[in-house]
Amino acid sequence: MIPASAKWYDRRDAVYIEFCVADSKDVKVNFDKTKFGFTCIGGTDNVKHENEVDLFEAIDQSESKQKRTDRSVLCCLRKAEPGKAWPRLTKEKAKLTWLSVDFNNWKDWEDDSDEEMGNFDQFSDMNNMGGEDDLPDLDGAAEDEDSADSDDEKMPDLE
Repeated sequence: MIPASAKWYDRRDAVYIEFCVADSKDVKVNFDKTKFGFTCIGGTDNVKHENEVDLFEAIDQSESKQKRTDRSVLCCLRKAEPGKAWPRLTKEKAKLTWLSVDFNNWKDWEDDSDEEMGNFDQFSDMNNMGGEDDLPDLDGAAEDEDSADSDDEKMPDLE
């Protein structure tokens, strides 16, 4: 059996793993307190996939769920201790070749607060951040020989 490639990301209450298997059949997901298992048959060539992970922290098996689509299987592992960040998915620091971080969905939620989000919202009012109206007129600036720059001396002619 071949491991299915997967991407994962961390959120406040859960960890998400997306197994990238198109046209999956016979999907079986095993949510254990400290271990997670995934098996399926995928693709037009009916390849058998199997993945098993010793998890970084414990999960709530009864609240963990899965959702199959034509392109992937998304698993939501509900954390036993919500609000605790997982720096990695696995218990051991070993690099699994089939597993990568889903940076498109990754969010540093540990430092988030309503106050900080309010501060971020103030930037949405700034429509013209460094637009053309804010730039000085640079046309002909190099031709202006009366500039105050002392290091802009005239270059000698090439021979």
